[in-house]
Amino acid sequence: MGDIYLLLGIFLIGWYFWYLRKVAEMARVHAVRYCKQQGLQFISIARQSAKPSFGKREGIYIKSCFEFEFSGDGESSAIGIIHLNGLRLNHIDLPAYKI
Repeated sequence: MGDIYLLLGIFLIGWYFWYLRKVAEMARVHAVRYCKQQGLQFISIARQSAKPSFGKREGIYIKSCFEFEFSGDGESSAIGIIHLNGLRLNHIDLPAYKI
């Protein structure tokens, strides 16, 4: 009986890692697309947080925040934040930046 729980635990850890990689790829796609639309230069992206959440419409999902670095003038850089609910973009926060 203990072996089943061990296998289930290993499976869940593997699934969670795989899902977080998929979320990170989607965050990068959203960041690059947003930078292209706004005429910004995309530099890098990093995960800030990821936690399980529950919503009436979505059910159980992973709420993630990513910081992405961008440049408006090619010399200076600024950091924006991307909020994802599951794989869907919730919103993007940007500070004031140089054009």
